[in-house]
Amino acid sequence: MPASPTPRPDIATEADIRTLVDRFYDKVNQDALLGPVFNAIARVHWPAHLPIMYDFWSSVLLGTARYKGRPFPKHLPLPIDATHFRRWLELFYQNLDEHFQGPKAEEARQKAHNIATMFEYRMRQNSSLSVL
Repeated sequence: MPASPTPRPDIATEADIRTLVDRFYDKVNQDALLGPVFNAIARVHWPAHLPIMYDFWSSVLLGTARYKGRPFPKHLPLPIDATHFRRWLELFYQNLDEHFQGPKAEEARQKAHNIATMFEYRMRQNSSLSVL
C-alpha cells in the first residue's frame, strides 16, 4: 500500500511567510523567463527586496499591515507582458503546492491571481495610453 503524502502546513506564521517568499524567489531566480527580468533588467538587490516581500505577504495573509509601499509603479518600466505574469503565477502556485496546504494557502493563491491579473491589466492599459 503506497504511503500517503505527508500533510503540508498552512501559512500561519512569519516563518511560513519567509518560506513562501524565499522559495518562490529561488524559483524566479532560476527561471529562464523571469530570472533575467529581475536580475539583468530590474537589477533587484535581493537583501533589500526580500524583507519588503516578507512585509508585503505578511500584510496580505497575516494582516500585520507592515507593508506601506506602492508596488505597481515599480513594474511599469519593465518589459513584461501576459507571458511573464502567467509564468509568475505558475511558479507561485508550484511553490504553494510544494510547501503549504489549507485555507491560508488557498487565500495566497487567490491573492496572487488577483495581483497578477490587476498588474497585467494596468500595464496593458498604460502601454496603450503611451501609444496615443
